[in-house]
Amino acid sequence: MDAMECLRTRRSIRNFLDKEVPKEVIEDMIDAARLAPTANNVQPWEFIVVTDKAMRKKLADTTDSGKFISDAPVCMVVLCKETKYFLEDGSAATENIMLAARAHGVGTCWVDGDKKPYAGKILDMLKAPSGYKLISLIAAGYPGIEPGPPHGKRDLKEVLHREMY
Repeated sequence: MDAMECLRTRRSIRNFLDKEVPKEVIEDMIDAARLAPTANNVQPWEFIVVTDKAMRKKLADTTDSGKFISDAPVCMVVLCKETKYFLEDGSAATENIMLAARAHGVGTCWVDGDKKPYAGKILDMLKAPSGYKLISLIAAGYPGIEPGPPHGKRDLKEVLHREMY
């Protein structure tokens, strides 16, 4: 799948098949994340791959909008050292994971992040060192339902401005 097709067809998936995602595919997604742009090449990120069902359930139960994490075969967690641009760097890594997943036919959904009141609890559950921030929990697996075309996206002509607003 070419890059533009990947971008145009990526959707948030919250319904997953009970089918394991191969280790090589997971590693390819994380490899894509580490290649994301990063301010001053700081690379503040670390990635935790959670496949244990009990831990995925604990993560899901801790969130307010990610209960489906327990049904996904994989939850990838993006953490960043608290640096000046940790949120930008970690968000770029998160997007790379989701696009690499789509290229492999794996569906994802970005759940939560640093602004949630329970972010620290999630970091503690995962035994993350101090000084790290939660960027994302990414539920991943083969889609149980193939989503249709995007809805609610603004047209290009509505968002594109030339030279100035």
